[in-house]
Amino acid sequence: MISRYVTGALIVLAACDRPRETPAGASTAAPAGGEAPGGAIPTVMFLGTSLTAGLGLDPAQAYPAVVQAMIDSAGLRYRVINAGVSGETSAGALRRIGWLLRDPPAVLVIETGANDGLRAQSPDSLRANLQAIIDSAKAISPPPRIVLIGMEALPNFGPFYARRFRRLYPDLAEKNELPLVPFLLEGVAGVDSLNQPDGIHPTAAGQRIVAGTVWKTLEPVLKQRER
Repeated sequence: MISRYVTGALIVLAACDRPRETPAGASTAAPAGGEAPGGAIPTVMFLGTSLTAGLGLDPAQAYPAVVQAMIDSAGLRYRVINAGVSGETSAGALRRIGWLLRDPPAVLVIETGANDGLRAQSPDSLRANLQAIIDSAKAISPPPRIVLIGMEALPNFGPFYARRFRRLYPDLAEKNELPLVPFLLEGVAGVDSLNQPDGIHPTAAGQRIVAGTVWKTLEPVLKQRER
């Protein structure tokens, strides 16, 4: 599935090693707020890495912005917040989550782990960080609906590592009863025409496919919540 996803990965790792301080879209998006008083539009927050931030693209081309267009076309009432940060590991996402949840979103979409995999960090640590992020979200009142996005490890770290990495996402989704997007880059990873020259970050066309992949899982969550 991702045999060509390895292309350029170590180069990209070096380029993205310093996380940006500000989430993508933070300067233009409305402040987060799930069911804010006064009829504020509920938000869908995308917590993620450079894949969510849309590294190398205009913010309007990143998949959360494309999902916003899908939300609007479906006649649903939500505002997307892109909280993607390039180079961030799951530990960084965990450090940020308390700050991000000060204004609780209605829906939290969690995409993290890609940079953990690039660094061959322990799947157990990734699992623990993801669980802590989920626990933090569930602890606020009212808690947001949570959607978990799965990632794949690079094949050059061996099949045992890849299996452990792949399995932790469905395990966490089952344990916490969360909707799961099995693999964010399904149909995009390893396809030259859908990736930027680094071979790892989707082009605008690739981001549209990613948005469609996420939308299959997210749309029912949004519709159910509006009932």
